[in-house]
Amino acid sequence: MREAIDKRLNKIRTAVLAGTAIVIVGAINLEISKKEAIIADGSTVLLRIAPRDPRSLLQGDYMALRYTLAETVAGKARDADIRDGLIVVELAESGEAGFVAIYDGQALADTQRLLRFRLRGESVRLASDAFFFEEGQWEVYERARFGELRVADNGEAVLIGLRNDTYERLGSAVLLSPSE
Repeated sequence: MREAIDKRLNKIRTAVLAGTAIVIVGAINLEISKKEAIIADGSTVLLRIAPRDPRSLLQGDYMALRYTLAETVAGKARDADIRDGLIVVELAESGEAGFVAIYDGQALADTQRLLRFRLRGESVRLASDAFFFEEGQWEVYERARFGELRVADNGEAVLIGLRNDTYERLGSAVLLSPSE
């Protein structure tokens, strides 16, 4: 009798583990497909960066990014007592974004885009704050002055590459076709 109960419990555990694994893999794939859609259909927005230390013993070569826009957004978000939300940015002809306002439902001009932000402590997160690159490629990226984002209409953003002060892409962008 005990053996039959153990077998049944093992089958239940196996089913629960398999179901959990399927849900986790499904959630991960859903997030990946959302990011791919943003990359494929999003608008290109350039955020000026102030690079930090480019190396980590545990992570390899990468560039920690501080978006210069983040300080302005942090101040405005604290003033408005908002922790998560959207900002309106104005795109220059070059694609560089400048802060306009915290979004509160106002209509956007053709040159304006929404960008999601999250205020955590004293800092604001606008998009990925790190760009990883192949070891030994630091020289390619040391002239980075802009993070190149693809931004969806809802403000969600994906960092796809870095650009220099003349707006030229450094290295290759993430997941884009060679012609872009």
